[in-house]
Amino acid sequence: MTGRLNSAQPYALGLFRIVIGLLFTCHGAASLFGVLGGAMGGGTVPTGTWPGWYAAVIQLVGGGLVLLGLGTRFAAFVASGSMAYAYFKVHQPEALWPLQNGGEASVLFCWAMLLLVFTGSGALGLDRLFAGRGERAEDTAPAGEAVPA
Repeated sequence: MTGRLNSAQPYALGLFRIVIGLLFTCHGAASLFGVLGGAMGGGTVPTGTWPGWYAAVIQLVGGGLVLLGLGTRFAAFVASGSMAYAYFKVHQPEALWPLQNGGEASVLFCWAMLLLVFTGSGALGLDRLFAGRGERAEDTAPAGEAVPA
């Protein structure tokens, strides 16, 4: 049983990445464009306001990159940091525990994105597709010849 689960691990991680990326992207889209109920129950975040608008841009762009599995580690690192900032600057001053201060989403996204920093994109991501092309080119080059970049 463990062997089967281990062989499915890259696919489970890929699906995890896709779901987290999609949810994170939806938060950014809601804040920037007012879709899916808008920011905090309606409307949009005013352009250029700190930190809300910048957080929404990170959510939209970073979430999209994580969703696609493109630059996953870097995008997840930035996203995780933005959620840590959101938690400690916005939610934590209200109360100690996330359940009390409304910061559960920030905490969960922070830790989920941090996990992706260490695990990478898993299966089904563009990172793996591009890495695979580079590895195949190196593997097929004759010995002693340089592979063009």
